[in-house]
Amino acid sequence: MAGTPSADVDVTVDLVRRLLRSQHPDLADLPLRLVANGWDNVTLRLGESLAVRVPRREPAAQLMRNEQRWLPVLGPRLGVDAPVPVRIGFPADELAWGWSVVPWFTGTMVATAPVAARTRLARPLAQVLARLHAPAPDDAPSNPVRGVPLRARDDAVRARLASGLVPDASRVGRLWDELRDTPVWTGPALWIHGDPHPLNLLEGPDGGLAAILDFGDVTSGDPATDLATAWMTFDAAARAEFRAATTELSGTDANTWRRARGWALSFATIFLAHGDDEPLMRSIGEHTLREVVAGG
Repeated sequence: MAGTPSADVDVTVDLVRRLLRSQHPDLADLPLRLVANGWDNVTLRLGESLAVRVPRREPAAQLMRNEQRWLPVLGPRLGVDAPVPVRIGFPADELAWGWSVVPWFTGTMVATAPVAARTRLARPLAQVLARLHAPAPDDAPSNPVRGVPLRARDDAVRARLASGLVPDASRVGRLWDELRDTPVWTGPALWIHGDPHPLNLLEGPDGGLAAILDFGDVTSGDPATDLATAWMTFDAAARAEFRAATTELSGTDANTWRRARGWALSFATIFLAHGDDEPLMRSIGEHTLREVVAGG
């Protein structure tokens, strides 16, 4: 399987400068530099306190619209920073979809911190997700690959297990069979982030959880999708603290934790199957798979 999907548009500093000059001229002369070229979006730092997020491929355009619509609603409830747009960019001749100017947050990506040093983030992250996991309205974004029953991900997981890129695929497949058949979520559709893995968590200069990033997959459904971060972000000791705090705050039951472990397994196969040219992504996949197989 390939790594990062090919871009539909080459998002350059010059292109973004022209978009700013056309739509937000008061920002157009600020320093601008590329900082990340991700799966869906390109991020550029704009001056000292802003960033520009631009979709690099067509499927990401709707995800950007979801962020623009719902982050102003969800961001204030989280208790940490979130990339709530401060300016909206509109489609133009050079770019067929919208884009956003968002705050720039100072901090360190949690994925770059040693796993053993993340324990201090366990309870703060549990608190953030508990605040987010409230009943969502009927017009919340629909996402076919987040918040859904695990059985809906069966074909995709099996394809990745067959790719040769997931270690010990037979054993992992047997575990997937067990977790996939956990009773489904029967509660109300709750708001979920969709991707609270360590690449989307920011640790502040004080060592605390400073921000949760990238709400492109925001949707409603089973909160177990987000609780997969227990295996993706933490080791066993920190995971126990995260689970205890989450259960205390949200009353999370055993089947939800079991589905969360299934979601973590599914995410691990994604990171492993698509991380061949991204060492940090593959490292997260390897860590997650180890933790999932170990249990807890």
